[in-house]
Amino acid sequence: MKTKETVYYGTGKRKTSVAKVKLIPGKGNITVNGQDVNNYFPYKTLVMDLTQPLDVTNCRNNFDVIAEVKGGGFTGQTGAIRLGITRALLVYDQNTPITSENSYRRMLKANGFVTRDARIKERKKPGLKKARRAPQFTKR
Repeated sequence: MKTKETVYYGTGKRKTSVAKVKLIPGKGNITVNGQDVNNYFPYKTLVMDLTQPLDVTNCRNNFDVIAEVKGGGFTGQTGAIRLGITRALLVYDQNTPITSENSYRRMLKANGFVTRDARIKERKKPGLKKARRAPQFTKR
């Protein structure tokens, strides 16, 4: 008979990327789309960026992270997973009062991880080459 472990869910978005993140009590393994995080992302800085919420709350070795991410590029996906991890940590720590100094929300908010970065690519306008780039002006 298998006992059901508690799983904490969080959804993150960044640019056009959407990440569904599961936090499971474990040893600190991170899996992205079925692959190890170091194999999935080509740069170590992206992996460091992704694990910041776990490092700030000292939970790096307490949880296994399983992320399913779609859309966008590497940086957008990293940001989406980071926000998903943050939201899952907030669900895990929801019974701690926000006024407490040990509150995850207080620690994560101070480092700017709770806020969703709403910047997305601006749409292309008619008559222009890109969103704001006009065709080169010819005098004659």
